[in-house]
Amino acid sequence: MSHHSTPPDSAGVGEFGYTESLERSTGRFASFAVAFAFVSIATGIFTTYGSVLTTSGPLGIWTWPIVVVGQLAVALILGSLAARIPVTGYAYQWVSRLANPVLGWITGWISFTFLAIVVVAVDYTVASTVLPALFEFHGTATTSFVITGIVLILQGLLVGLSTKWTERVNNFAVTAELIGMVALVALLLIVGVVAHKLNIGNLFERGDIPAEGYWSFGTATSAGPWMMGFLLGAFTIVGFESAANLAEETKRPEIVVPRAMWQAVLASGGLGFLFLLAVTALTDDPVALAQSGTPVADVIRSVLGSYVGTALLVLVAVAIFACGLVILMTGVRLVWAMSRDERFPGWQYMHKVSPRFKTPLNATVLVTVVAALILGIFSTRTDALFNLFAAATLLPSIIYAITVALYIVKRRSLPPTNGFKLGRWEIPVLAVSVVWLVFELSLFRDASFRDPWLYVLVMVVLGGVYLGFLLITRGTHGLRMPEMRSIDAELDATATATATATEDNGLESAK
Repeated sequence: MSHHSTPPDSAGVGEFGYTESLERSTGRFASFAVAFAFVSIATGIFTTYGSVLTTSGPLGIWTWPIVVVGQLAVALILGSLAARIPVTGYAYQWVSRLANPVLGWITGWISFTFLAIVVVAVDYTVASTVLPALFEFHGTATTSFVITGIVLILQGLLVGLSTKWTERVNNFAVTAELIGMVALVALLLIVGVVAHKLNIGNLFERGDIPAEGYWSFGTATSAGPWMMGFLLGAFTIVGFESAANLAEETKRPEIVVPRAMWQAVLASGGLGFLFLLAVTALTDDPVALAQSGTPVADVIRSVLGSYVGTALLVLVAVAIFACGLVILMTGVRLVWAMSRDERFPGWQYMHKVSPRFKTPLNATVLVTVVAALILGIFSTRTDALFNLFAAATLLPSIIYAITVALYIVKRRSLPPTNGFKLGRWEIPVLAVSVVWLVFELSLFRDASFRDPWLYVLVMVVLGGVYLGFLLITRGTHGLRMPEMRSIDAELDATATATATATEDNGLESAK
């Protein structure tokens, strides 16, 4: 893997048939912060750790390193594409330009359905588990609905009114999460050693999960107990590609965006695993802890006291807000990118950039409203949180699989890159990503994912109806992407023409 410097007068989006519409002000840390905030280990671990204890026991945390390796391979593949096509719309743009616009549109629509539901899943967490634990009140479906709605509106206002302030809030939240998680892990380990509270044996316990069939792959309609533990990492280490969806607002995106993606996976994976090890080793009774709605906070309170436990909940609330904020911003950019190409419902309004706020304001309103509608549908269910997270884990794995498959088919004819490239690591990275994605998708055969698959089916049908309308009214020719031309080739052609003209002038002078 290597990097090459890019000249300051880089072609920007002109190479891809567009004109600059958004302010290019996102720097390296802001790009990393976007990717890291979407992953948000504080959000993912706090939310799903209890489920892992229930389905896999403490041993389930050992699936985490495997997920990190698999997702890192995927991030490297996506980073290679982001360096070649650094345009807002990420997978939609890549698939549209390298395969065909119809498959690209399908990928874009699946991405939209993912982002619309995952922002609800994340915000619903803070409303249904974090705030009730923080303020010690009994949460209900109604209170969760109202609080989630308020959080969505606040996030929508930030994203719609100021990209700069959105990034400032996110940068602060990511900095707080990084510092807070490092300090928390250090405190837990130090106190655990000094107070002799560390129980290393916990790391290898099954809890109350039967030994028989524990390691099995499962049946045609169910995954084995340990296999279900992979969902902890699969839900958490996801969304790193969000940095690519701000490519047109990022300085030197062909270098900055890929780096932000793989660095976010490594930072989240390493720090998250240390946190999981510390929390699990400090658990008094894993079986009893699995019954708690806030198992992570319970462990921290018992080891470090109520004040630190409360501080953790505040940190988690901030991290979750930032996570939802970045997800909403990513969804808005995707809608705007598809609308710019005149292929998203209501594109006539969604492609506009507010002259006052320099943001896709109309697209922000749309994504916020759609998220609110999804919230209304799911919030009446007692298992709302599980279904939301399950769908939010299934959809990105489908997107990653489509994108990696495309890379394999088109890798010999990819556009040149002035930034990140895999070099001799390409084949090993591809092999790891394929094995991981096939395995991950196989987990969703479990019967517990029936409702998430139903959500996917409904959204795909809705998208299919609109795609059919586009094909009938425009034909496949009407879905062609703006021309992607080679700036290097144009510069070479210009240099050749200049050299030829100089030579001709020299001949004329000689005559």
